[in-house]
Amino acid sequence: MTFLTRAVTTVAAALTAVACVGSAPGAASAPYPPSSSATPAAAPELTDPGPCPGQTDVTCADLTVPLDRTGAVPGTLRLRTAVFGEADAPKGTLLFLTGGPGQPGLPFVQRIRDRLPGALAQYRLVMIDQRGTGDAAVDCPELQREVGSSDTVAPTPGAVTACAESLGVKRNFYTTADTVADLEDLRRALGVTSWTLDGVSYGTFTAGQYALTHPHRVRKLVLDSVVPLDGAGVLYEEALGHSARVLRAACREQACGFDPARDLATVVRRDDNGVGVFNLLVIASIIDPKLDNPRFGILTALHASAAGDRARLDGLVAGFSAPSDEPPSEFSSGLHAATLCADSPWPWGDASAPTEGRQRALKRAVQQIQPTTVWPFERKTAGAQGIAQTCLPWPASRPNQAAPHRTLTMPVLILAGDRDLSTPVQWARDLAAVTPRAELVVLPGAGHSTQSRSDGGARAAEAFLLR
Repeated sequence: MTFLTRAVTTVAAALTAVACVGSAPGAASAPYPPSSSATPAAAPELTDPGPCPGQTDVTCADLTVPLDRTGAVPGTLRLRTAVFGEADAPKGTLLFLTGGPGQPGLPFVQRIRDRLPGALAQYRLVMIDQRGTGDAAVDCPELQREVGSSDTVAPTPGAVTACAESLGVKRNFYTTADTVADLEDLRRALGVTSWTLDGVSYGTFTAGQYALTHPHRVRKLVLDSVVPLDGAGVLYEEALGHSARVLRAACREQACGFDPARDLATVVRRDDNGVGVFNLLVIASIIDPKLDNPRFGILTALHASAAGDRARLDGLVAGFSAPSDEPPSEFSSGLHAATLCADSPWPWGDASAPTEGRQRALKRAVQQIQPTTVWPFERKTAGAQGIAQTCLPWPASRPNQAAPHRTLTMPVLILAGDRDLSTPVQWARDLAAVTPRAELVVLPGAGHSTQSRSDGGARAAEAFLLR
């Protein structure tokens, strides 16, 4: 659920493949860190300010936050921040949050400036490397090699447990609630009483949790490619089922003359490769949402495979599943695991549940899925994809603390691409239905991260921000 994913390395790997045809210390008992607003004595500061590398008109500085806000586990984290524009900007301060979890913020400052120039003529832009990302990223080498920035590629249990063991007790302090407290420190360090938040993918979850925790500090929200604010969706049922509509829409536009959804159903039942094909489509919904890039030829590859010629589709699946070469500073798979496993509701309960019994609970949950919900995939794909398989062996840890409020009360723009399989459009519709001041914009033909990859998404965001 990343903001900008491994597009370049995925393309290269995929085309090459086609051509080559335990229980945490204190996990359940340690008290959860309070919001920094409850301890106002220690005023946070931005230290060591200076021009950002390559962007002399952007100021980079450090925000130092406690690892554990209870003080039980010592240590601090240095979070890099970037500020562009003046403190007295007419519309105030805009905090833009990237996705993952696992992505830094600072490398994307220029991208946001390019995509939202009208808005940033009126706002001061702030971005941050959230805890566990960027120069101070959580580094789990084996997990990084196996999955890179993919949500859907399933890691080996050994890579997962090695990552958790290397973090030790520190793995308890990479929840979204910890990041929300960091953002409140950032607001105070900037000296603003309220600000506007714009989040993409996992950034929508972070932005939403901040707004549910500090509603009076948020003027407006832009939520682009929505992750459900209750953390649901970890079995990806909506995305698996939505793939049929995405495939058939692409076929209508290309007049393909066959049913690619039915072809997919044939292939995954014959070859037992549902996770690989799903991963292919999820990444394609980011870099080729209309599935019309001839370098990939996904529709024809599915049709040929269903007819018995498996070479091209098998090559695409292998290439898109191949580990990318991103370093943790660009995307931390370790932080991704630590945060998702703490934040999400699981068939076995929350993150504090013992690992024993999780597999049985997951099996029961998968068996309860209606086959029609996930068709053309099989329901077993829901339990075998990477998010579930990452958190299944992740040792018991402190779960994320729910925000004190349940409804977003400020003006909210919700953006969704109708071809998005990473954060399917139904998630956006569900949030809009329970948000009193929501405006939902669904962008036809667009995939994930609409502000970055769709001109319509960027225009809709700017229009909302400038009202």
